[in-house]
Amino acid sequence: MHLLHLCKFACLLFLPSVANCADADARRPVKQVAIIGAGAAGSSAAYHLHKYASEDGVPVNITIFEKTAHIGGRTLTVNVHDIPNNPVELGASIFVEVNHILFNATKEFALPTTDPGTDEAGVLGVWDGQRFVYTQDSESWGWWNIAKLLWQYGTAPYYTRKLVQETIGTFLKLYEAPYFPFRSLSTRAYELGLVKITGVTGLQWLAQNKLDGPFAHHIVQTSTRVNYASNLPYIHGLGTMVAMAPEGAMAVAGGNWRIFSQMVYRSRAHVSKNSTVVSIAKKPSIDADSESPKYSITTKTTGAADHVEAEAYPVAFDDVVIATPYQFSGIDHDADVIPHPVDSIPYVTLHVTLFATSFRFSPKFFNLEPAAKVPTSVLTTLSQDEEAKPGGEGAGNAGFFSATLVKVVTNPKTQNTEYVYKIFSPDKVTPEFLSRLLGVQVPDTFTRDSSADDDGKEVLDPISWYYPAVFHPYPQKYPRVTFQDPILGDGLYYTSGIESFISTMETSALMGMNVARLIVDDYLGISHVDNVDVEGEALKEQEQSQNVLAEEQKKTAEDYGRPVEDAAEL
Repeated sequence: MHLLHLCKFACLLFLPSVANCADADARRPVKQVAIIGAGAAGSSAAYHLHKYASEDGVPVNITIFEKTAHIGGRTLTVNVHDIPNNPVELGASIFVEVNHILFNATKEFALPTTDPGTDEAGVLGVWDGQRFVYTQDSESWGWWNIAKLLWQYGTAPYYTRKLVQETIGTFLKLYEAPYFPFRSLSTRAYELGLVKITGVTGLQWLAQNKLDGPFAHHIVQTSTRVNYASNLPYIHGLGTMVAMAPEGAMAVAGGNWRIFSQMVYRSRAHVSKNSTVVSIAKKPSIDADSESPKYSITTKTTGAADHVEAEAYPVAFDDVVIATPYQFSGIDHDADVIPHPVDSIPYVTLHVTLFATSFRFSPKFFNLEPAAKVPTSVLTTLSQDEEAKPGGEGAGNAGFFSATLVKVVTNPKTQNTEYVYKIFSPDKVTPEFLSRLLGVQVPDTFTRDSSADDDGKEVLDPISWYYPAVFHPYPQKYPRVTFQDPILGDGLYYTSGIESFISTMETSALMGMNVARLIVDDYLGISHVDNVDVEGEALKEQEQSQNVLAEEQKKTAEDYGRPVEDAAEL
């Protein structure tokens, strides 16, 4: 039982002791906590830290350092034609009902949710670079599409769905005692039996379950490509299962970033935007009874010239949470701050292209007859005889991972109906590519300054609005059984270790919640020891297998890609 709870219980039993208990609470020092990054993990850490501390009577001050001007990290919207009522998700687009933290937050914060489907009914197609191997009509999703799946793929869809549900059910145990909170993600993954899924590729995991046939190639691989830009031989089994779990998908009206904005607001944290943390250093605690160090942080305004010196933040912190991928943070520190190397993992480079046009996809691009109906949204897989590759070559003959209709809008100048498309690709989308995709000549500048020709006649621009971006949104999920722990040192925590386990808004929020619980429990004197309940020989065998897989993982990273050194997380 928490010491604080014992004290309050004693106050009820022995009324004369009330003053003593009140004095004990009053003497409890205010803890200063710094959180670096206001994405899903950082926002969740702040929100849950305030919540847990308030519930347990622990006074805390929270300071958030965010290097950009917005809250939400990879949850980011842009306004089509710069009109505020036309927001489109640029980053993380959906979450699902089993994402308990995000789903519950929408209820608690009274945030309206929407169906993340398009404004227009149509056909979704899976294209292998040569032909459409599967199509699905959104207007007749129910029994007709289920019957079509079973007719084309037999019982594979049913058993794949069952495998996904079993896997997700096991993962959800991380939210509850005795698995929550956790000091070691590797230990928890082993205890739950999830390392047998993360330790193999998606293709191997499906093969073990006799589900590696056409459905895996056409549908499951399509999901891993659109969600993680990876083919089945280059993503671990858990990532594959998560990619196939979009049941009950939803989005927050106006943008998913609103969840994290509310989390930060309700944490009562002081937020320092456009503030880049330059360094973290240890300093002795002024509390003679404390053996834990304090941390000093220096910052500078994001984008400031190199000659501008970083300034020391005036508050020393009891705890620091690094809620951004360490390898991209650029944070300088002495060896005693982080005594052991932080896991550096290769991240995906993903080009996201949004554009508005009055044109539909060209049948010719997809090798269809001129009058053929082209799907409104296209996901891709590899052709049957095509070799799966990792990284930038992973898109294969298709050349892109997805091209989907996300919104139907009215052009404010022409009042014409336009279609807003989003393309995920490993390389920058070119005017030549868009010209072939739309069947109309797109200028080298993508858009033109004017919609009138020399005679003053209105000209229908192929593309009226264009917004490109390049991100490093998630790691390459190569098979592995060990994961970066959330504790880097005494009072120093890290959230991005979960990215190579599962990378979603929800799991980042889970790690933020986990770190918050660990911090408050540490203040209360509650320790958590992650023990694996196995005999010594079994544990020794597991450690040996972890070492083997860790070496394989290292070799895979060396063979197929290295960490992106100069990038910022979305």
